[in-house]
Amino acid sequence: TQFKVGGYKPFDVKYEATCKRSMTTYFKNKDMEEIHMEYAKLCDSDYRFMCVVWDHAPVNSGDLVKLCQEELGWKKSTTYTVVRKMCEKGYITNENATVTVLIPKEQAQREESQYFVDRTFDGSLPSFVAAFLGGKKISGEDAKKLKKMIDEHKEA
Repeated sequence: TQFKVGGYKPFDVKYEATCKRSMTTYFKNKDMEEIHMEYAKLCDSDYRFMCVVWDHAPVNSGDLVKLCQEELGWKKSTTYTVVRKMCEKGYITNENATVTVLIPKEQAQREESQYFVDRTFDGSLPSFVAAFLGGKKISGEDAKKLKKMIDEHKEA
């Protein structure tokens, strides 16, 4: 299967359900009740698919097939397989041929980022930032934005 993402060249990837990691999170259901749910994390192909869904949801499943063909190079059968799997993972619903998001993109990004920092840097945000920068310099504007974010999230 070929993926076209943003301005990047297409590249070949087979869809495989290799992401068996799961994470636990809290979110609000349709009635705005907070619920506790464990769901599977996203592998690369799942994430690219979800980006299409997040950009267009709610979306008719037939239209989603066309979008995935255009943006990801997927066949109809691949799209419907991934729709089913994402429903099973708890990311989307597919009711009356309409695909709707259950887990917002920001939440998935937050959970994925936290998992990465926990796994790769033993939960140390400073270690992550040091590795990410790798000796590179950042602009004064970026430094200012980062300082503001740190101040906003600092424990009292």
